[in-house]
Amino acid sequence: MLNALLGTKLGMTQYIHDDGVVSAVTAIEVGPCVVTQIKNTVKDGYEKIQIGYKEISEKKVSKPEKGHLEKNNLDLFKYLREVDSAEPNGAEIGNVVTVSQIFEVGDVVDVVGKSKGKGFAGGVKRWHFRGGPKTHGQGDKWRAPGSVGQGTTPGRVRKGKKMAGHMGAKRSTEQGIKIVAIDEDRNLLFVRGSVPGAASGLVLVRKQKRNNK
Repeated sequence: MLNALLGTKLGMTQYIHDDGVVSAVTAIEVGPCVVTQIKNTVKDGYEKIQIGYKEISEKKVSKPEKGHLEKNNLDLFKYLREVDSAEPNGAEIGNVVTVSQIFEVGDVVDVVGKSKGKGFAGGVKRWHFRGGPKTHGQGDKWRAPGSVGQGTTPGRVRKGKKMAGHMGAKRSTEQGIKIVAIDEDRNLLFVRGSVPGAASGLVLVRKQKRNNK
């Protein structure tokens, strides 16, 4: 069985438990996803299962992707991703997988998404720098990064230096989130807390390895 499915982040809301306790949760529309390809060690060198999510029109699909899907008489999908499976040989191309087949209430999952883009940001906002002193003739450089180089040797700023730059809009993973509730009829998953990305963004929900069955 697959250990992950693609979905759409809908937004945050509240969930009231049977004992009256209120939890902040994120609603995610997960699946249904279709198995579009099964990769194995003999042909591909590794074992993965490719799944498709969200059907789209022929105009919005590239010709290679169209040929890849149509050779197995499959619909065209907006998203294709490879995921792990506890039993790769048990899946078949064309299988439709729903949220209730993979997840259960109480499972601990990781949610992978694309973080919100925040544009160009300075070091204080982007990296939580402390900033300069606020007194003793500091002037107007409170949020300046300070020294960034090492003089003559090497005479340049090293790669990877934490400086001002584009913030957000990167792959982000929120780990160890507990599933609070599942709505099978609407393919909804309610997880405790927040997950990366903006509302209506694509997310990958995967079970943590210790929860794989």
